[in-house]
Amino acid sequence: MTERTYGVAIVGAGNIAPAHIEAVNADDRARLLGITGAGGDGARTLAARHGVRHYPDVATIAADPEVDLVAICTPSGAHLEPATAVIRAGKHVVVEKPLEVTSARARALIAEADTAGVTLSTIFNSRFGDANAFVRRAVAEGRLGRLVQCDAYVKWFRDQAYYDSADWRGTVRLDGGGALMNQAIHHLDLLLWIAGPVREVFAYADTLTHEGLEVEDTLVAVLRYECGALGHISAATSLWPGRPKLLQVHGEDGVAIIEDDVLVDWRTRAGGDAERDEVLARYGGQVSGGAADPTAISFENHRRQYRDVFDALERGRTPGIDGREGVRAILVIEAIYRSVREGRPVYLEAERVR
Repeated sequence: MTERTYGVAIVGAGNIAPAHIEAVNADDRARLLGITGAGGDGARTLAARHGVRHYPDVATIAADPEVDLVAICTPSGAHLEPATAVIRAGKHVVVEKPLEVTSARARALIAEADTAGVTLSTIFNSRFGDANAFVRRAVAEGRLGRLVQCDAYVKWFRDQAYYDSADWRGTVRLDGGGALMNQAIHHLDLLLWIAGPVREVFAYADTLTHEGLEVEDTLVAVLRYECGALGHISAATSLWPGRPKLLQVHGEDGVAIIEDDVLVDWRTRAGGDAERDEVLARYGGQVSGGAADPTAISFENHRRQYRDVFDALERGRTPGIDGREGVRAILVIEAIYRSVREGRPVYLEAERVR
């Protein structure tokens, strides 16, 4: 199959834009054409730094015949409008997580892509971590036995200056939520990917250490999965000095523990010490991440997800994480926030997104 080069433009010049730029520049099938931003000199400066065009607005990107794919890196609640504009112009789209801040807006974006016949992918790059993918395969193969408890802890710290750095941060309209929607959504997605759908949630949340936020900086939720397992998720930006993100998967016959996308423990009844040592040698390593600094997060998994998107475009298949995959975590988050508001368990209906 003959490979082609895909022209890529980026909408948004905030903290996450460099991850998309690096991922595009790392793939021989892609060529970064330019960047636009909501205002100020950020997009112009970023474009100059990378030697690409500064587009004045989204409409100019939509009208550019050289652009094949657009990365949406705007604030979370401002994904739908620019993505819709470029989709209607026939461009493929990669949207930074979350796909949108409500399932209704996310589904509207999916419908637009379906109507236009273009590819829509949302960033859940943690799925491309070697250890996370290994644990998912191991669960599917029954190596841990029947799942009993699956938990995620994202006990991070963001100072007040982080929220004060942009007027959209910490707002319901543009952030959609707090530590769960914006920091822990990756690990919620991993729980759904590994353990399967969630049937019921109960949660508490509050804003405990920051000022001027409309959303939570601390949240805990209990989960009951469709498979019968229990679990919980802890999401925070209030916990100084910040801890590495943690995923714990317990089955009747084994356990897997992942810290910052690195496997730090693996035990099965059948495998013994020899298997444990072999698995940890392959999927273990040095733990590092963005517990206290969002700029410290590695871009490697963004690169891997973009590689999958370009593979999908070449082969005419759906990317591994399309829009429908992106909406699943949002549905659970909406249920969790409803539980917080109403002070009761919330049951989720079957995820009918296709």
